[in-house]
Amino acid sequence: MAQPVDLREAAIFLAERELGRPYRWGGDDPLEGWDCSGILNQVAISLGRLPRGDRTAAGLSTLFPPVTTLRRGDWVFWNRKRADGSAYIGHVEMVWAVIDGQVFTIGAAGGGSGTTTVAAAAQQNAYVQIHPLTPGWARAVDPWGVQP
Repeated sequence: MAQPVDLREAAIFLAERELGRPYRWGGDDPLEGWDCSGILNQVAISLGRLPRGDRTAAGLSTLFPPVTTLRRGDWVFWNRKRADGSAYIGHVEMVWAVIDGQVFTIGAAGGGSGTTTVAAAAQQNAYVQIHPLTPGWARAVDPWGVQP
């Protein structure tokens, strides 16, 4: 009989397979590139964990229970600023590891609304990557703990 799959580890495995793929604004495809929410949407869809709703970073931030202590597999969201100065959730990554208290995330990063081609991603050094948690995150959720 097969062992039950740990959803957190399966999610990390799926995200790690995309390391080095290009960032592309609005991207939801491994060949053309991922944006921050596109890659996490695909991970969650692959594991049967994405309920219906807004699949942007802002929408994803409301679909699962919030957490205050980060652990492997949690999703972390950052605010961005509009022209009028108001804040909105505009970026998401997944916690890849917590090592000696330092948090590392994996996600599609380094690009923006002008990053629409592989050439632009290469020029901006924008791709799926692992890096230390950037300060100033606004919210974190656990998409793996409860059934959506």
